[in-house]
Amino acid sequence: MSGHSKWKTIKHKKAAADAQRSKLFTKIIKEITVAARTGGGDPVHNATLRSLIEKAKEANMPMDNAVRAIKKGTGELPGVQYENHTYEGYGPAGVAIIVEVLTDNRNRAISEVRSLFTRKGASLAENGAVSWMFERLGVVRGSSATLTEDQLVEALLDFDIKNISLDDDMWIITCDPHALPKVKEALKALDFKIEEAEAELVSKTTVEVSPNQEQQVFDFLSALEELDDVQNVYSNIG
Repeated sequence: MSGHSKWKTIKHKKAAADAQRSKLFTKIIKEITVAARTGGGDPVHNATLRSLIEKAKEANMPMDNAVRAIKKGTGELPGVQYENHTYEGYGPAGVAIIVEVLTDNRNRAISEVRSLFTRKGASLAENGAVSWMFERLGVVRGSSATLTEDQLVEALLDFDIKNISLDDDMWIITCDPHALPKVKEALKALDFKIEEAEAELVSKTTVEVSPNQEQQVFDFLSALEELDDVQNVYSNIG
């Protein structure tokens, strides 16, 4: 079912740990730096930057960090130049995987990613090998003590909602990425606590694997996430 990924739910819950939060801060800082460099340092006129600042606030990241990242992006402070790269491949049990990297050293990044794939019995593939299995959607994760699925559907009727599901007390709502800001505003007006809201690559269909293989896949995805240059990891495991 499009929009549902057990790995993404588990990953989000793990983010509450301090070590995970520190890695999250680093990722957001990189994204803010790039957004400020490409679209300017004024969030009023830079929608991407505005969204990232909101994301930083939701993660309880000190705003001083965001300000420094913006100044590095605009050149007011010295900083490194980050580049985006995407790698595709197959993990344990043949699960399709996409790795998004934001790095100041492409050779280091691909070397670390390739090494991990090799050690874990996974394989990198050519660009396009698995990306056709995914689509970029807006994804909102959150909770509500009172709302039912019918009430959520009714509240979001005016938006291009792709799917609404409940996974272990966490609502997962997928929508057209352009509708994400308005969906967030609509949910904020309800008894709904937004935990995470951003554009992600979502698999069009998911695959099921055995419990043993599932743990192998989760361990591999977690190891990828821990690499310094890796920003996002997506898979089609259910």
